[in-house]
Amino acid sequence: MSSPRGRARLAVGILAVATLPVYVANAADVKLSYPPARRSDHVDIYHGVKVADPYRWMENIDAPETRAWVEAQGRLSRSFLDAIPGRAGMAARLKDIWNFERWSPPVRHGQYWFYSHNDGLQNQAVVFVTREPGEPARMLIDPNTLAADGTVSLRETAVSDDGRLFAYATSDAGSDWQIWHVRDVDTGQDLPDALRWSKFGTASWRKDGSGFYYTRFDAPPEGQALKSATEYQKLYFHKLGTPQSDDRLVYTRSDDPDWFLGSAVTDDGRYLVIQANHGTDVRNTVLVQDLTAPQAPIVPVIAEPSAQYDVIDNIGSTLYVRTDNGAPRYRVIAIELANPDPAHWRTIIPEGADTIDSASLVGGQLILGRLKDAHSAVARYAPDGHELGPIELPGLGTAEGFSGHAEDRSTYYSYSGYATPPSVYRVELASGAISLWRSPTLKGFVPTDFETQQAFFASKDGTKVPMFITARKGTKLDGNNPTILYGYGGFNISLTPTFSPAVAAWLETGGVWAVANLRGGGEYGRAWHEAGMKTRKQTVFDDFAAAGRYLVSSHWTSSKRLALRGGSNGGLLVGAVEEQHPELAAAVIAQVGVMDMLRFRDFTVGKAWESDYGSVDNEQEFRAMYAYSPYHNVRAGVHYPATLIMTGDHDDRVFPAHSFKFAAAMQHANPHGEPALLYVESRAGHGQGKPTAKMIEEVVDMYAFILHVFGLAH
Repeated sequence: MSSPRGRARLAVGILAVATLPVYVANAADVKLSYPPARRSDHVDIYHGVKVADPYRWMENIDAPETRAWVEAQGRLSRSFLDAIPGRAGMAARLKDIWNFERWSPPVRHGQYWFYSHNDGLQNQAVVFVTREPGEPARMLIDPNTLAADGTVSLRETAVSDDGRLFAYATSDAGSDWQIWHVRDVDTGQDLPDALRWSKFGTASWRKDGSGFYYTRFDAPPEGQALKSATEYQKLYFHKLGTPQSDDRLVYTRSDDPDWFLGSAVTDDGRYLVIQANHGTDVRNTVLVQDLTAPQAPIVPVIAEPSAQYDVIDNIGSTLYVRTDNGAPRYRVIAIELANPDPAHWRTIIPEGADTIDSASLVGGQLILGRLKDAHSAVARYAPDGHELGPIELPGLGTAEGFSGHAEDRSTYYSYSGYATPPSVYRVELASGAISLWRSPTLKGFVPTDFETQQAFFASKDGTKVPMFITARKGTKLDGNNPTILYGYGGFNISLTPTFSPAVAAWLETGGVWAVANLRGGGEYGRAWHEAGMKTRKQTVFDDFAAAGRYLVSSHWTSSKRLALRGGSNGGLLVGAVEEQHPELAAAVIAQVGVMDMLRFRDFTVGKAWESDYGSVDNEQEFRAMYAYSPYHNVRAGVHYPATLIMTGDHDDRVFPAHSFKFAAAMQHANPHGEPALLYVESRAGHGQGKPTAKMIEEVVDMYAFILHVFGLAH
């Protein structure tokens, strides 16, 4: 069983935009004459505070005026980026490094084992099935055949208990919207079933394979699929072979539009477990339905979302749950469904010094993943909590996988680090013995030439914050190293060491890759997360600025050779930090960022983020957000770092207008300063499912921009 998780209109005219040259000899020769953006006199009033929003019209992203402006921005950005020297060699080397085999850990269902594989440069990974992981496998589905440009991706999969039915959800052009299909594993043919308007959810089969549970939303208004608010998620049961219109509504929260649902059938098929979260709040409720009893009610086991409760699985009528109830760094408890009162909960594995980040129940064993200063540590336990032994890992890295069923005798996991490509290992559960299943070879990239070390720096308030720094062994601390500092800092998300060919390519150029584990994340449990939420969000920006200053003071780099990079909530991060500390870095890459903190809730799934950011309806939270909102804090005449703002035209997670408005404000504030470029990728969303070819192009743009700013492009 996988743990379910739930995450004044203005009339506008057509603006004539002058055409821009499509080719220049060198980026330095590009005259940055930004496409003009009309500034309206729109003003909103929040708690008596007048807030100007001169680019409100850009929220109508399909209006002719907006489209003309975005297209002109794209021409300008392309003329600048394409003229940077060295792009062709950079792209060729990136393709070489990217061209290595990758596998997911195999998982058994019935008589079959399933895993995904990418042979190197395939846009999407291919799913394979086999009788034994060591034997030849046959292709079950190749998503690369679904669209010529590779922009249709496989987002979610669910296999029936006997391994004969494969439910899979596809997504088009990076959108969060999914369409569920069902494939017969033996024949490789799709059944007629097609389920639309699903997002933010997986599927879970009933034990008998008669159908599966999935979540969906009501169909959005015509033409509003990528814009309208996402509300009232519903849990349905789909009976195989019937039309979606006949699907049975199982559960929803009609009292509030912002509840998100997750569900899973326990491994033994006995229970349906439902978890519900209000927005992105990690605290959740738990409800259970006994599937062995006809017409059994859905019973609340945990009725109020007072803490996080991650149901691992069951043994008999006992649920095993990972929770931060009474344990900020989590514990594992047992809840008897016959008597679920908290007074009768049993602690199986108590809270310790390291955050319990994941847990699975496989082959009668609990496998726990912990974060030891933001890197993985894994151990096996008996169901009574007795430790059976650690799973030894080779260094500062991340171990993921450990899925399976009660009768399994082995399980698989992947391990990688910033300079270590992912290998897949097998664990024999009886003995704990570990063996290598698959390991890749990279062309010319030698992992042992690089090393990752962990540093701890003091933030503004004195809190010690960890940071991973990866570079070539023997790198001189002379202040001249080109360095990218990456961060996120929100939503209880932990940044742990994992391999990326893009990072490997940067390291190979002599670059330094630094990742700061900021407050707001989940690295040290609930307290670490809450220290970066709502009115305390400024703490996250203070942490990131301190990380940059540490890299400079330790002579890893200098402000002239430092770039800040972040995406989504991390885009907000780098936008806020460059405004508060414009002297800190020379370049900023802001990808799909949340840039308008007063309007995020009005589009797509933005309302859900109030649990982390706060609400403009609350005066204290409004004032905190207004104080750091990137769009609202752009100041005229400030010498900001060179900034590349990137988004996708199909991003229905963070509405593209965030990036549009921020770019317009930056360009207006200092039209003759360092470049402030906006590039909107076509047929791309928030990042999930992006094809390999597009990822390589995106990385070339980012690195070319950074190296140009550093004066190192050649």
